[in-house]
Amino acid sequence: MAFACYAFVYNLGSIFMAKDEHNKAAEHHENAAKSHRAAAEHHGKGDHAKGREHSATAQQHAETAGKHSDQAHSKSQQQR
Repeated sequence: MAFACYAFVYNLGSIFMAKDEHNKAAEHHENAAKSHRAAAEHHGKGDHAKGREHSATAQQHAETAGKHSDQAHSKSQQQR
């Protein structure tokens, strides 16, 4: 019985860890989108220096989101 409880709790922990990674990925995707919109707005106004700053920030968020997405996918696959 103790092993079954441990396995159940361990499995729940894995589920929550995967969910955390999905949430982190989503947050970074949202931040990337916001930065892309800000970059487009600044480029549209001719403020290209500020637009490039926002583009660089968007790229960083997109890369981080990709890493969290990969981790979430890996953890989800382990739960099968």
